[in-house]
Amino acid sequence: MISTIITIDHPAGLHARPAAQFVKTAARFPCKISVRKLNSEKPPANAKSPLSVLTLGVNQGDTVEIIAEGEEAQAALEALVELVKSNFGETTVPQA
Repeated sequence: MISTIITIDHPAGLHARPAAQFVKTAARFPCKISVRKLNSEKPPANAKSPLSVLTLGVNQGDTVEIIAEGEEAQAALEALVELVKSNFGETTVPQA
């Protein structure tokens, strides 16, 4: 089992489209993947379940731990970290 900790910077947190992209990315891998919101009493959620990810209530600025276990665990973590670091593929437009 391996894990990594990362901060969610997207304005929507892990809600709506970012959550869907997170789940879609996790689902590409055969390993077991969970995500938990740090500093929360909620148990880890199945990263391949949209409803589970949404119920974590991860907002912008929250820190999460992504845990992967099994075949392709390292690749799964790397893909999810890259997704988060890329701001879920969105570019931010400066406010005028």
